[in-house]
Amino acid sequence: MNILSIQSWVAYGHVGNASAVFPLQRLGAEVWSINTVQFSNHTGYGHWTGQVYTGDAVRELIDGIAERDVLRHCDAVLSGYMGDAGIGGAVLHAVARVREENPNAIYCCDPVIGDVEEGVYVREGIEEFLRDHALPQADIATPNRFELERLTGIDCTSLADAKRATESLAEKMRPEGLRCVLLTSLETELTPGDHMDLLVAEGDRFHLLRTPRLPVAVNGAGDAIAALFLFHRIASGSAVKALEEAGSAVHGLLRRTAEAGSREILTVAAQDEFVAPATRFVAHPC
Repeated sequence: MNILSIQSWVAYGHVGNASAVFPLQRLGAEVWSINTVQFSNHTGYGHWTGQVYTGDAVRELIDGIAERDVLRHCDAVLSGYMGDAGIGGAVLHAVARVREENPNAIYCCDPVIGDVEEGVYVREGIEEFLRDHALPQADIATPNRFELERLTGIDCTSLADAKRATESLAEKMRPEGLRCVLLTSLETELTPGDHMDLLVAEGDRFHLLRTPRLPVAVNGAGDAIAALFLFHRIASGSAVKALEEAGSAVHGLLRRTAEAGSREILTVAAQDEFVAPATRFVAHPC
């Protein structure tokens, strides 16, 4: 499996490509990574150094890969944190070029906008680009609850409304594509206080995966689960199987991180969780 991943990069810690690439490689995928930013660390620390790359710089790398005549072997494009709205056009340029060479390639858009704790943390114009341009080209979308509410205008405090919001988002996605939505960080009136939910919607089917809440607050878990879900959706052909594999793996990763008391997710130390999660959770229709 070959995946073109266009996301941020940090020298210290694990977010963006620094969170997504290694788990994919551990599962046996070849990852062609293009970085949208290069920072010393993630922005949650409040201070960082580095730079945001331009859309032209990202496009140049995409075209360079294309010159190797390998895009016909690309199974998927994965996009995450963009850093600047100008990068959006380069991401869609990548999707278009890959689909020209391999019409069966999947585009997975992780619409990084923000979260409940921090609110919106991306630059002006990115949220609108994701809603109006990126998601209409996507086959898979992996928003968290905050992002889904921003993109659809639907409050997701109830399971019924969360399902309605995923349907609303799916309707805006590529008509001939999978129209698969993975909703992360979900808490509804039915979620026990000591648990968290993941919801996947594809076609007319909804499945919920519930895992114990862990005493940990780290960045990068969303990037990892988007990558893992994409991998397993391609490998298995099943959104439900992908939900179970990705959800179980990331829970194991976060459990190991919590046990170590680490502020950064232990992507390397907990790598066995990606291949053989210590605890496997089962998704149920909802």
